[in-house]
Amino acid sequence: MPTTRGAALLLRPSAALVGLVLAAGCGQSSSGAGPTPVPGSTTSGTGTATASASPEPEPEPTTTYALPPTRGVFDYQLGGAYDLPGLAVVGRDATAEPAEGAYSICYVNGFQTQPGDEATWAGAREDLLLHDASGELVVDPDWPDEHVLDPSTEEQRTGILEVMGPVIDGCAAHGFDAVEIDNLDTWTRFDQIPESGAVALASAYIERAHAAGLAIAQKNAAEHTEAFHRLGFDFAVTEECAVWDECAAYTDVYGEHVLQIEYTDALPHPFADVCARPDRAPLTILRDRDLVAKGDDAYAYDQC
Repeated sequence: MPTTRGAALLLRPSAALVGLVLAAGCGQSSSGAGPTPVPGSTTSGTGTATASASPEPEPEPTTTYALPPTRGVFDYQLGGAYDLPGLAVVGRDATAEPAEGAYSICYVNGFQTQPGDEATWAGAREDLLLHDASGELVVDPDWPDEHVLDPSTEEQRTGILEVMGPVIDGCAAHGFDAVEIDNLDTWTRFDQIPESGAVALASAYIERAHAAGLAIAQKNAAEHTEAFHRLGFDFAVTEECAVWDECAAYTDVYGEHVLQIEYTDALPHPFADVCARPDRAPLTILRDRDLVAKGDDAYAYDQC
Protein backbone atom coordinates (compact mmCIF):
# COMPACT_ATOMS: atom_id res chain seq x y z
CA MET A 1 0.00 0.00 0.00
CA PRO A 2 1.16 3.55 -0.51
CA THR A 3 2.68 5.50 2.32
CA THR A 4 2.07 9.16 2.98
CA ARG A 5 4.59 10.86 5.22
CA GLY A 6 4.69 14.17 7.07
CA ALA A 7 5.46 17.56 5.65
CA ALA A 8 8.85 18.09 4.04
CA LEU A 9 11.56 19.32 6.36
CA LEU A 10 13.37 21.23 3.62
CA LEU A 11 12.84 21.86 -0.03
CA ARG A 12 16.46 21.23 -0.89
CA PRO A 13 18.60 18.09 -0.61
CA SER A 14 20.87 17.58 2.35
CA ALA A 15 24.58 18.20 1.92
CA ALA A 16 25.33 14.54 2.56
CA LEU A 17 22.96 13.37 -0.17
CA VAL A 18 24.31 15.92 -2.64
CA GLY A 19 27.84 14.72 -1.92
CA LEU A 20 26.88 11.12 -2.51
CA VAL A 21 25.18 11.96 -5.80
CA LEU A 22 28.12 13.98 -7.03
CA ALA A 23 30.53 11.24 -6.03
CA ALA A 24 28.47 8.66 -7.88
CA GLY A 25 28.42 10.75 -11.04
CA CYS A 26 32.04 11.89 -11.24
CA GLY A 27 35.20 9.97 -12.08
CA GLN A 28 38.32 10.05 -9.97
CA SER A 29 40.42 13.18 -10.40
CA SER A 30 44.04 12.99 -11.49
CA SER A 31 46.80 13.38 -8.94
CA GLY A 32 48.58 16.13 -10.88
CA ALA A 33 51.10 13.73 -12.46
CA GLY A 34 50.05 14.59 -16.03
CA PRO A 35 47.15 13.77 -18.32
CA THR A 36 45.39 10.46 -17.85
CA PRO A 37 45.73 8.15 -20.88
CA VAL A 38 42.45 7.43 -22.63
CA PRO A 39 41.38 3.84 -23.38
CA GLY A 40 43.02 2.49 -26.53
CA SER A 41 46.02 4.85 -26.37
CA THR A 42 49.68 4.69 -25.40
CA THR A 43 51.78 7.29 -23.61
CA SER A 44 54.85 8.68 -25.33
CA GLY A 45 58.05 9.62 -23.55
CA THR A 46 56.84 13.20 -23.27
CA GLY A 47 53.79 12.12 -21.30
CA THR A 48 51.43 12.92 -24.18
CA ALA A 49 48.73 10.39 -25.02
CA THR A 50 48.93 9.17 -28.62
CA ALA A 51 46.43 6.94 -30.36
CA SER A 52 47.39 3.29 -30.75
CA ALA A 53 46.74 1.18 -33.80
CA SER A 54 44.23 -1.00 -31.94
CA PRO A 55 40.60 -0.51 -33.00
CA GLU A 56 38.14 1.28 -30.74
CA PRO A 57 36.14 -1.13 -28.59
CA GLU A 58 32.57 -1.80 -29.62
CA PRO A 59 30.11 0.31 -27.59
CA GLU A 60 28.16 -1.52 -24.94
CA PRO A 61 24.51 -2.15 -25.88
CA THR A 62 22.11 0.22 -24.15
CA THR A 63 18.62 -0.48 -22.87
CA THR A 64 15.98 2.10 -23.62
CA TYR A 65 12.92 2.98 -21.57
CA ALA A 66 10.07 5.46 -21.94
CA LEU A 67 8.69 8.11 -19.61
CA PRO A 68 4.95 8.18 -18.88
CA PRO A 69 2.58 10.27 -20.96
CA THR A 70 1.68 13.68 -19.57
CA ARG A 71 -1.83 13.74 -21.02
CA GLY A 72 -4.80 11.40 -20.78
CA VAL A 73 -6.54 9.46 -18.00
CA PHE A 74 -4.40 8.56 -14.97
CA ASP A 75 -5.32 6.22 -12.12
CA TYR A 76 -3.63 4.79 -9.03
CA GLN A 77 -4.89 1.26 -8.34
CA LEU A 78 -2.75 -0.21 -5.58
CA GLY A 79 -5.76 -1.50 -3.64
CA GLY A 80 -7.22 -3.40 -6.58
CA ALA A 81 -6.95 -3.37 -10.35
CA TYR A 82 -9.92 -2.54 -12.57
CA ASP A 83 -10.69 -1.21 -16.03
CA LEU A 84 -11.16 2.51 -16.60
CA PRO A 85 -12.20 3.89 -20.00
CA GLY A 86 -9.47 5.76 -21.84
CA LEU A 87 -6.77 4.83 -19.31
CA ALA A 88 -3.35 6.19 -20.35
CA VAL A 89 -1.23 5.86 -17.18
CA VAL A 90 -1.82 3.60 -14.18
CA GLY A 91 0.03 2.56 -11.03
CA ARG A 92 -0.55 -1.03 -9.89
CA ASP A 93 1.02 -3.35 -7.34
CA ALA A 94 3.80 -5.67 -8.44
CA THR A 95 1.46 -8.62 -7.83
CA ALA A 96 -1.08 -7.26 -10.36
CA GLU A 97 -1.04 -7.35 -14.14
CA PRO A 98 -0.23 -4.22 -16.15
CA ALA A 99 -3.15 -2.53 -17.89
CA GLU A 100 -3.40 -3.38 -21.57
CA GLY A 101 -2.82 -0.34 -23.74
CA ALA A 102 -1.77 1.92 -20.86
CA TYR A 103 1.61 3.00 -19.52
CA SER A 104 1.80 0.81 -16.41
CA ILE A 105 3.88 1.57 -13.33
CA CYS A 106 4.81 -1.26 -10.98
CA TYR A 107 4.64 -0.46 -7.26
CA VAL A 108 7.52 -1.91 -5.21
CA ASN A 109 8.05 -1.26 -1.51
CA GLY A 110 11.82 -1.08 -1.74
CA PHE A 111 12.73 0.00 1.78
CA GLN A 112 10.13 -1.81 3.90
CA THR A 113 8.48 -5.22 3.75
CA GLN A 114 5.03 -5.79 2.35
CA PRO A 115 2.25 -7.15 4.59
CA GLY A 116 2.21 -10.93 4.40
CA ASP A 117 5.87 -11.20 3.36
CA GLU A 118 7.15 -12.21 6.79
CA ALA A 119 8.29 -15.62 5.60
CA THR A 120 10.46 -14.06 2.88
CA TRP A 121 12.49 -12.15 5.45
CA ALA A 122 12.50 -14.69 8.29
CA GLY A 123 15.40 -16.88 9.33
CA ALA A 124 18.65 -16.22 7.47
CA ARG A 125 17.36 -12.94 6.07
CA GLU A 126 16.26 -11.42 9.36
CA ASP A 127 19.60 -9.58 9.61
CA LEU A 128 18.48 -7.54 6.59
CA LEU A 129 15.73 -5.99 8.74
CA LEU A 130 16.22 -3.06 11.09
CA HIS A 131 16.50 -3.88 14.82
CA ASP A 132 16.21 -1.52 17.75
CA ALA A 133 18.68 -1.24 20.63
CA SER A 134 17.06 -4.17 22.41
CA GLY A 135 17.29 -6.37 19.34
CA GLU A 136 13.60 -6.21 18.44
CA LEU A 137 12.51 -5.78 14.84
CA VAL A 138 11.49 -2.21 13.95
CA VAL A 139 8.08 -1.62 12.35
CA ASP A 140 6.72 1.50 10.74
CA PRO A 141 4.38 3.07 13.32
CA ASP A 142 2.11 4.31 10.51
CA TRP A 143 2.05 0.87 8.89
CA PRO A 144 2.54 -1.61 11.77
CA ASP A 145 2.44 -4.63 9.45
CA GLU A 146 5.57 -3.44 7.63
CA HIS A 147 9.08 -4.06 8.90
CA VAL A 148 11.88 -1.69 7.92
CA LEU A 149 14.78 -2.89 5.75
CA ASP A 150 18.31 -2.05 6.89
CA PRO A 151 20.63 -1.03 4.02
CA SER A 152 23.43 0.08 6.35
CA THR A 153 26.21 -2.07 4.92
CA GLU A 154 27.18 -3.28 1.45
CA GLU A 155 26.57 -6.85 2.57
CA GLN A 156 23.05 -6.01 3.72
CA ARG A 157 22.29 -4.11 0.51
CA THR A 158 23.46 -7.11 -1.50
CA GLY A 159 21.12 -9.33 0.51
CA ILE A 160 18.19 -6.95 0.02
CA LEU A 161 18.82 -6.85 -3.73
CA GLU A 162 18.81 -10.65 -3.85
CA VAL A 163 15.16 -10.41 -2.79
CA MET A 164 14.03 -7.15 -4.40
CA GLY A 165 16.02 -7.32 -7.64
CA PRO A 166 13.94 -10.21 -9.01
CA VAL A 167 10.78 -8.28 -8.10
CA ILE A 168 11.92 -5.40 -10.31
CA ASP A 169 12.91 -7.85 -13.07
CA GLY A 170 9.47 -9.45 -12.71
CA CYS A 171 7.78 -6.10 -13.29
CA ALA A 172 9.58 -5.87 -16.63
CA ALA A 173 8.88 -9.50 -17.53
CA HIS A 174 5.15 -9.00 -16.92
CA GLY A 175 5.03 -6.00 -19.23
CA PHE A 176 5.19 -2.99 -16.93
CA ASP A 177 6.80 0.15 -18.33
CA ALA A 178 8.21 1.60 -15.10
CA VAL A 179 8.66 0.95 -11.41
CA GLU A 180 8.08 3.19 -8.39
CA ILE A 181 10.10 2.52 -5.25
CA ASP A 182 8.29 3.39 -2.02
CA ASN A 183 9.71 4.58 1.31
CA LEU A 184 12.81 6.29 -0.05
CA ASP A 185 12.85 8.45 3.08
CA THR A 186 13.34 5.73 5.71
CA TRP A 187 16.66 7.20 6.86
CA THR A 188 14.86 10.45 7.75
CA ARG A 189 12.40 8.58 9.96
CA PHE A 190 14.62 5.93 11.56
CA ASP A 191 17.86 7.20 13.06
CA GLN A 192 19.54 3.80 12.89
CA ILE A 193 19.66 3.92 9.08
CA PRO A 194 22.56 5.93 7.61
CA GLU A 195 21.72 8.21 4.73
CA SER A 196 24.65 6.83 2.76
CA GLY A 197 23.24 3.30 2.93
CA ALA A 198 19.75 4.36 1.87
CA VAL A 199 21.07 6.38 -1.08
CA ALA A 200 23.34 3.52 -2.17
CA LEU A 201 20.36 1.15 -2.17
CA ALA A 202 18.29 3.67 -4.14
CA SER A 203 21.11 3.89 -6.69
CA ALA A 204 21.18 0.10 -6.98
CA TYR A 205 17.44 0.05 -7.62
CA ILE A 206 17.85 2.67 -10.36
CA GLU A 207 20.56 0.62 -12.04
CA ARG A 208 18.50 -2.57 -11.80
CA ALA A 209 15.38 -0.92 -13.24
CA HIS A 210 17.21 0.68 -16.14
CA ALA A 211 18.98 -2.59 -16.93
CA ALA A 212 15.56 -4.24 -17.13
CA GLY A 213 14.29 -1.58 -19.53
CA LEU A 214 12.13 0.19 -16.95
CA ALA A 215 11.92 3.87 -16.11
CA ILE A 216 11.96 4.46 -12.36
CA ALA A 217 9.99 6.95 -10.29
CA GLN A 218 10.96 8.82 -7.17
CA LYS A 219 8.12 8.23 -4.69
CA ASN A 220 7.50 11.15 -2.33
CA ALA A 221 10.55 12.52 -0.39
CA ALA A 222 10.02 16.06 -1.73
CA GLU A 223 12.88 17.58 0.27
CA HIS A 224 15.40 15.47 -1.69
CA THR A 225 13.96 15.78 -5.19
CA GLU A 226 16.88 17.56 -6.85
CA ALA A 227 19.45 15.11 -5.52
CA PHE A 228 17.32 12.06 -6.31
CA HIS A 229 16.81 13.28 -9.88
CA ARG A 230 20.59 13.63 -10.25
CA LEU A 231 20.97 10.15 -8.80
CA GLY A 232 19.00 8.81 -11.77
CA PHE A 233 15.26 8.79 -11.04
CA ASP A 234 13.33 9.57 -14.23
CA PHE A 235 10.02 10.96 -12.98
CA ALA A 236 8.09 11.40 -9.74
CA VAL A 237 4.99 9.97 -8.08
CA THR A 238 3.76 12.17 -5.25
CA GLU A 239 1.02 11.70 -2.70
CA GLU A 240 -0.63 14.73 -1.07
CA CYS A 241 1.82 17.36 -2.29
CA ALA A 242 -1.05 19.87 -2.35
CA VAL A 243 -1.81 19.13 1.31
CA TRP A 244 1.81 19.80 2.28
CA ASP A 245 2.31 22.63 -0.24
CA GLU A 246 5.28 20.90 -1.85
CA CYS A 247 4.10 20.22 -5.43
CA ALA A 248 6.61 22.71 -6.86
CA ALA A 249 9.43 20.67 -5.33
CA TYR A 250 8.58 18.00 -7.91
CA THR A 251 7.38 19.99 -10.92
CA ASP A 252 10.33 22.41 -10.74
CA VAL A 253 12.66 19.42 -11.14
CA TYR A 254 10.77 16.86 -13.24
CA GLY A 255 8.62 19.31 -15.21
CA GLU A 256 5.49 17.62 -16.54
CA HIS A 257 6.72 14.15 -15.61
CA VAL A 258 5.03 14.14 -12.21
CA LEU A 259 2.03 12.01 -11.25
CA GLN A 260 0.05 13.49 -8.35
CA ILE A 261 -2.40 11.71 -6.07
CA GLU A 262 -4.53 13.45 -3.44
CA TYR A 263 -6.83 11.68 -0.97
CA THR A 264 -10.43 12.46 -0.04
CA ASP A 265 -9.92 12.15 3.73
CA ALA A 266 -7.12 14.71 4.03
CA LEU A 267 -7.71 17.41 1.44
CA PRO A 268 -8.26 20.73 3.26
CA HIS A 269 -9.57 22.50 0.14
CA PRO A 270 -11.97 21.57 -2.66
CA PHE A 271 -10.34 19.44 -5.33
CA ALA A 272 -11.13 22.17 -7.86
CA ASP A 273 -8.76 24.46 -5.93
CA VAL A 274 -6.00 21.85 -6.26
CA CYS A 275 -6.60 21.65 -9.99
CA ALA A 276 -6.29 25.45 -10.26
CA ARG A 277 -2.85 25.54 -8.67
CA PRO A 278 -0.05 26.51 -11.07
CA ASP A 279 2.35 23.97 -9.53
CA ARG A 280 0.12 20.91 -9.71
CA ALA A 281 1.09 18.05 -11.98
CA PRO A 282 -0.54 17.73 -15.42
CA LEU A 283 -1.93 14.35 -14.32
CA THR A 284 -3.51 14.94 -10.89
CA ILE A 285 -6.19 12.71 -9.40
CA LEU A 286 -8.29 12.40 -6.24
CA ARG A 287 -8.64 8.90 -4.74
CA ASP A 288 -9.98 7.21 -1.63
CA ARG A 289 -7.30 6.49 0.98
CA ASP A 290 -7.33 2.70 0.54
CA LEU A 291 -7.33 2.89 -3.27
CA VAL A 292 -10.07 0.29 -3.45
CA ALA A 293 -11.31 -1.09 -6.75
CA LYS A 294 -14.19 0.44 -8.63
CA GLY A 295 -17.47 -0.98 -7.37
CA ASP A 296 -16.48 -0.84 -3.69
CA ASP A 297 -18.65 1.48 -1.59
CA ALA A 298 -15.53 3.39 -0.48
CA TYR A 299 -14.32 4.00 -4.03
CA ALA A 300 -13.65 7.60 -5.02
CA TYR A 301 -12.05 9.01 -8.15
CA ASP A 302 -11.73 12.36 -9.86
CA GLN A 303 -9.15 13.91 -12.19
CA CYS A 304 -8.26 17.51 -13.02
